[in-house]
Amino acid sequence: MADPKPDGVQSVQRALGLLRLLSQHDEGMRVSDIARAAGLALSTTHRLLTTLEISDFVQFEPDRALWHVGREAFSVGAAFGRRHNFVAPALPLLRRLRDATRETANLGLLDRDELITLSQAGSREIMRAISAPGGRVPAFCSGMGKAILATWSDADIAAFVARTGFRPLTGRSHRSLDTAMADIARIRATGYALDDQEHVAGLRCVAAVVWSAQGEAVCAISISGVATRLPDNKIEAVGRTVCRAADELTTRLGGAPPRET
Repeated sequence: MADPKPDGVQSVQRALGLLRLLSQHDEGMRVSDIARAAGLALSTTHRLLTTLEISDFVQFEPDRALWHVGREAFSVGAAFGRRHNFVAPALPLLRRLRDATRETANLGLLDRDELITLSQAGSREIMRAISAPGGRVPAFCSGMGKAILATWSDADIAAFVARTGFRPLTGRSHRSLDTAMADIARIRATGYALDDQEHVAGLRCVAAVVWSAQGEAVCAISISGVATRLPDNKIEAVGRTVCRAADELTTRLGGAPPRET
């Protein structure tokens, strides 16, 4: 009898791929669009979705024939945030930072060489920057990613770039180690990082690191908003505000920057 294991693994991979796809479409998707985007047969896609629906990992909206991420997917995903004990203490600070700057406040960390957003307090402005929790961005296209990388040694940053490349997302994204290191030098001098429309054209982000008790940059806090509301003459003041929020979270976690030797 043939070993069924490869088919089982493939089915799991395909089902997880459908979940990732649905997570990128808050408005929901039709099964035909899901099948096309996933490169699967319509019958296979429908079978996988109905299997996921049984366990509430996806939900079907019959009135509009749309599929959405289900509540169990949220419950499982939320465990990732609970595993990092800085998420809950950060929430009131994110809300306060949002209110002080009127922009979206974010919490993120480096995971598998990318910046992942863990939590967020959304701006109340009509035009606002939103990168949904769980979203991933190449580290050098993210203010929070660059803030964390700036705490590394030059040699470690060069090794990181050699391994991952830059993967630019806009015309302003870094494409060379020389420009990236010049940016890192500015971050180290000012204490905060600036994503100057390097992730999304028209959006800016100001970020600062949060330190663990071991003197490591465990995560970062940022605010992100429309570039017209974050002009050059406001960046320094916003940077100081973000740094204060990051310092407060550091204190709450019992952390501290590493001592200079």
